[in-house]
Amino acid sequence: MVEISVIMPVFNAENYLEEAINSILNQTFSDLELICVDDGSKDNSLNMLYEFEKKDDRIQVYHQENNGGGAARNLALPKAKGKYLYFMDADDIIELNAFQEFYDLIEEKKVDFILCKAINYDSDEEKYYETEYFSMNELYECVGDEVFSYKDIGNMVFKISVTPWGKFFNREFVINSGAQFAEGLIFHDNIFFWEMLFHSERIFFYNKILCYRRVHSKSSVKSKDLRFLDNLKITNKIVEIFIKYDKFDEFERELYHKRIESANSRYNQIDIKYKQNFLDAMKKDFSKMLTHEKYNDFISLLSPFDKAFYESAIEADTYKEFNALMDNYHLIQEINSLKNNKSKLNKQKNKLKKDIDKLKKQKAKLQDNNKKLKEKNSDLRSKNKDLKEELKIMKSTVSWKVTKPLRTVKKELSHKSDD
Repeated sequence: MVEISVIMPVFNAENYLEEAINSILNQTFSDLELICVDDGSKDNSLNMLYEFEKKDDRIQVYHQENNGGGAARNLALPKAKGKYLYFMDADDIIELNAFQEFYDLIEEKKVDFILCKAINYDSDEEKYYETEYFSMNELYECVGDEVFSYKDIGNMVFKISVTPWGKFFNREFVINSGAQFAEGLIFHDNIFFWEMLFHSERIFFYNKILCYRRVHSKSSVKSKDLRFLDNLKITNKIVEIFIKYDKFDEFERELYHKRIESANSRYNQIDIKYKQNFLDAMKKDFSKMLTHEKYNDFISLLSPFDKAFYESAIEADTYKEFNALMDNYHLIQEINSLKNNKSKLNKQKNKLKKDIDKLKKQKAKLQDNNKKLKEKNSDLRSKNKDLKEELKIMKSTVSWKVTKPLRTVKKELSHKSDD
């Protein structure tokens, strides 16, 4: 029995496969097996896998007709024998010390799985960049270095990245949960994640970047084709899981928002030639919400944008009409924002006017006080001048001159007394 089983679905990954596999085989923790499932690749990926299998007896290679990464992972799951389980994508990279760190942590913490941070690597532009979705800084601020479960974090569950490759699982926990990946669909990891989350009692967040998610023009999420319609199916399956675990009522407002936010995101991303297809599918999907028992009066819980998006999708017959309705919504919002700004500016203007009037009054008062002080100062100067003249006259008199010696003696006696 090996300690760690690594499952890697492979589809047309010949340009990245060697780097991905080497980041597994060259781990500082070597007691592992790598189970690769080729998902009907059309390039040289399968031959490359067979070559790796010949060179390293830790590798097992399987092949299936193209049915998506979810089906490939499901095929590999019962073949895994390790105590722990890691899912690797064929175009990603993992730090060479990651398994040792994962292993030490999960042995110490005794958790169902560990989450870690990841960073994006755009191989087309050869640059790294972080996003909150994979950094999960908000989650770390919430849980810190404590073991937790979904019960402890409330709405923060929606801040957790659903990707399987950013997690290190206890394999027995995964098998006992019965969780599976959605098959034949992209975004299939969502289903597996929510099943794992609601089953788990002990989770640990490792606040360190160990995984490198490769972003490139050929990845499935960059396809922007009709597969993006899978998003609507996946969203429905997520809702079913929340209902299954009796969590829908607790998170209904967030689920409504996530459902529309996700549809909006994929609609904006999908290639323009498929937007009508997406709108048609979205309209059909949204219409079903009106009769679903769990969506009673859901429109009242939608945010203004979500409500506009939902109602526009129901109303529009063409994607151009839908775009026009949403453009109109944004225009109205912008006008309202300008009106609010104008109102705020008017309030500021009125306040400034009052402040100016107050300052003018203060200035007038100060000017009046200054005038009075000037007049008083002028009077004092005049009096001072008169006193000087009087003193001058007095000093010129005979009596002043006669008494001068007496004043001098008196002054000297005064100095001696002080000594």
